[in-house]
Amino acid sequence: MIIAIANQKGGVGKTTTAINLATALAAAGKSVLVVDCDPQGNASTGLGIDRRNRAVSTYELLIGAAAPADAIRATAVPGLSIIPASAALSGAEVELIDLDRRTHRLADLLAAAPHFDHVLIDCPPSLGLLTVNALVAADRVLVPLQCEFFALEGLSQLLGTIERVRGGLNPHLALLGIVLTMVDRRNRLTDHVSDDVRAVMGDKVFATTIPRNVRLSEAPSHGLPALLYDNRCAGSEAYVALARELLARIGQSNILETAA
Repeated sequence: MIIAIANQKGGVGKTTTAINLATALAAAGKSVLVVDCDPQGNASTGLGIDRRNRAVSTYELLIGAAAPADAIRATAVPGLSIIPASAALSGAEVELIDLDRRTHRLADLLAAAPHFDHVLIDCPPSLGLLTVNALVAADRVLVPLQCEFFALEGLSQLLGTIERVRGGLNPHLALLGIVLTMVDRRNRLTDHVSDDVRAVMGDKVFATTIPRNVRLSEAPSHGLPALLYDNRCAGSEAYVALARELLARIGQSNILETAA
């Protein structure tokens, strides 16, 4: 299954979710590929891929300068690989405009890539061509949503984009679910936003929530997912629970209780 992790707002936990959810799925014995489609390349950094070692990246794939097998890199997590992003990807939005099948470039590439049980695409914080390519390639969309005042406003824009992609480019695309991130139970706003989102979106909102957690923030600076950096912290345990819930939604439920 190909899952696009998307939200046009920055700082909502997309990359943290991509890294740690992928690690939890790999810990369950799944083969997992992370595709870093964000020019910032934070998912690549967070999985230990040095910026100097990204000669073949998502950018080269999208412009047709390399094949998927040339870009896939192993990580420190058994069963987890990544196609890294480089700064060159920031120019891809403009270059894609003049290329054939500009909205389907990533879908075509993943169709030609080696098989993985799950592919997670870390999208940039925008609704441009890179995100559209991810949505066209994906089977499902996972939306990390920060518990803040404007959360629902941003969500409506993203859902509108998903509907447009489904209507014209990828009729099989569906919303897998919304995961509430950066949850702070000491803050009343968190409960208000959570209640509002669940009232509007119902069971599309995952029961699992991701707390604000220092260890989640520290882990990328060590080039590790939190589940390897500290698998007992609240953030790691939340992502294991999210992976378990996700697998249950798609009909697979053999997620491990903890990451190795």
